[in-house]
Amino acid sequence: MTIYQFLLLFLLWVCLPHFCSPEIMFRRTSVPQKRILGARVPRSDGKILHRQKRGWMWNQFFLLEEYTGSDYQYVGKLHSDQDKGDGSLKYILSGDGAGTLFIIDEKTGDIHATRRIDREEKAFYTLRAQAINRRTLRPVEPESEFVIKIHDINDNEPTFPEEIYTASVPEMSVVGTSVVQVTATDADDPSYGNSARVIYSILQGQPYFSVEPETGIIRTALPNMNRENREQYQVVIQAKDMGGQMGGLSGTTTVNITLTDVNDNPPRFPQNTIHLRVLESSPVGTSIGSVKATDADTGKNAEVEYRIIDGDGTDMFDIRTEKDTQEGIITVKKPLDYESRRLYTLKVEAENTHVDPRFYYLGPFKDTAIVKISIEDVDEPPVFSRSSYLFEVHEDIEVGTIIGTVMARDPDSTSSPIRFSLDRHTDLDRIFNIHSGNGSLYTSKPLDRELFQWHNLTVIAAEINNPKEMTRVAVFVRILDVNDNAPQFAVFYDTFVCENARPGQVSTHRLIQTISAVDKDDPLGGQKFFFSLAAVNPNFTVQDNEDNTARILTRKNGFNRHDISTYLLPVVISDNDYPIQSSTGTLTIRVCACDSQGNMQSCSAEALLLPAGLSTGALVAILLCIIILLVIVVLFAALKRQRKKEPLILSKEDIRDNIVSYNDEGGGEEDTQAFDIGTLRNPAAIEEKKLRRDIIPETLFIPRRTPTAPDNTDVRDFINERLKEHDLDPTAPPYDSLATYAYEGNDSIAESLSSLESGTTDGDQNYDYLREWGPRFNKLAEMYGGGESDKDS
Repeated sequence: MTIYQFLLLFLLWVCLPHFCSPEIMFRRTSVPQKRILGARVPRSDGKILHRQKRGWMWNQFFLLEEYTGSDYQYVGKLHSDQDKGDGSLKYILSGDGAGTLFIIDEKTGDIHATRRIDREEKAFYTLRAQAINRRTLRPVEPESEFVIKIHDINDNEPTFPEEIYTASVPEMSVVGTSVVQVTATDADDPSYGNSARVIYSILQGQPYFSVEPETGIIRTALPNMNRENREQYQVVIQAKDMGGQMGGLSGTTTVNITLTDVNDNPPRFPQNTIHLRVLESSPVGTSIGSVKATDADTGKNAEVEYRIIDGDGTDMFDIRTEKDTQEGIITVKKPLDYESRRLYTLKVEAENTHVDPRFYYLGPFKDTAIVKISIEDVDEPPVFSRSSYLFEVHEDIEVGTIIGTVMARDPDSTSSPIRFSLDRHTDLDRIFNIHSGNGSLYTSKPLDRELFQWHNLTVIAAEINNPKEMTRVAVFVRILDVNDNAPQFAVFYDTFVCENARPGQVSTHRLIQTISAVDKDDPLGGQKFFFSLAAVNPNFTVQDNEDNTARILTRKNGFNRHDISTYLLPVVISDNDYPIQSSTGTLTIRVCACDSQGNMQSCSAEALLLPAGLSTGALVAILLCIIILLVIVVLFAALKRQRKKEPLILSKEDIRDNIVSYNDEGGGEEDTQAFDIGTLRNPAAIEEKKLRRDIIPETLFIPRRTPTAPDNTDVRDFINERLKEHDLDPTAPPYDSLATYAYEGNDSIAESLSSLESGTTDGDQNYDYLREWGPRFNKLAEMYGGGESDKDS
């Protein structure tokens, strides 16, 4: 063996992992901080060379995964050059899994794995080793780090992320069209052997599809696959490791492939001729039937547009496409008439709206069919000659005058006679009527354009043989104007003239009013009014402005209210239509006092009696003061007279309700001798032998003396005693009244709310604010402004 062969074998021995007895050596060097690694390398001259390096004997430990032995799996050995074999050193292991997964013999430095290791859980472990003196516990070597790498074995099969894949590809695709790519993963180490190298193959789905072994791309394998023949395909793909070789592990997945639709089929009518029927009474827009062309495609590829391309009924019928059902709906375009035509023929075309240019060679993508439509006869209602009628008539025509005629006919071949009538809901006043036989409209009441200018009527035409068949038509009657109303004043005029005008202030022919007129009539040439006086007036005159207005002017100065306070001026107003209508309106002109500017101040004649130096407001104030003084004097006198009388009721607690009922024509409420509530509290007040004056008793009885009740007597006991005495005493007044006493209990803290005690209240109500409300409230202020005197009175 040559030196080169020996060197090659030595290098191979160093590089390959040693599972039998790996060992790490510790060796002390001359430099304390450094550690050396001893390795023997042969020289070319046969001598052994010593290489100086770090003190740790560094080498990776390799350990196979999934160990199945019963003993602990041996990993390797740690050894220091300070170890003399006498047990004075102690080896310590720390790091990943130290003490649990990996254990070390403290004396020998042997490392073992305590359980089976899975590389897929963790590929390597990093640990730290140290040798210490067992007695002093001081490290004899610095701590060093090493790695235990787990060698992979093929213990994981390839797996797909999805158990079932879903994919699609257009039908009629060329061979080799990509469908979908599936990828399987292998948990084994891809850098060690072929354990993670995956090869794909197809187990199910041939000859329609194929798969690329390296990439897992599924492609089409047959040309012109038609969705209409078969739509769904199931493909099973296998992924196998070890490069697909024998003994490799494998996994499978399922791919469901759907062929999507393309427009490769034209629409087709199931029949060449289609028959439809429709009633002649069907209104415009009525659907009479449908046609449908079938298309084997789906979605937008099956969308069809229908149109009428030929036939003798293109003007009478139309067709529209119903998008939801892909049907062609035929509708009535114009009114039908069985008597005119009974059969129509249409040529209908159905064409795809989305055509794929790649499949033009399969076309044309349209089809045609013949549609025959039969018209069926029905009993039709009468038909008027017009859709509506307009009649014009003057308002002054006589009752019974025909204003127009409506015409209707039966469109059926039988030509049934027609009966006309008016819808009375449109003529509630029954102003019009109609001849049932010929449809002539005539008036039954006088017309008045000023009340109703238009009348909107409805005429009904019904078959005599079948009254249910009827038709209505609108008839508009316009009332034309006749000059039958006279013009009148437009508004009520409040006209005045100033009296005793100073010289130079006014002159004769002074304007005092401008008047205008209105007329209910509406002549074609417009309104034109003329104004004049009914008779010559020495005080006033009328001047026509020729614009439907006129001016009232004075003809003198020096009007005096003392002589005449009001003038009546008749004015004649006439129009210019035929026949001419006129009316007389009377203007009331008052003579009023005016200021220097001509503004009215007063128009009443009583103002003449007032002093010239006082204004109206001052005179009103003087009168109010006089009235107030008189009221105060009267109230003061009434108060003094009231104080002289001794009140029978001493306090507000003694007030009782007194209900007196009279059954005869006696003294009434003024008969104070009938009953006096003061006797309840003061029986001594009853006058001796004082009898009633309203009736004559049959027997005279001496009134009984009732002892005076003490002040502390309860009211209830007091009333009960008095009631018993009056029940037993036939002379107790009154004979013709019913005295009712009600006990209301103790006093309320709110005291009495009755107005009977308003005269005894301590507070005064101030009504002076009534004077601030203006002249309208002066009367109230006079009534309630008397203060304390009012209450006393």
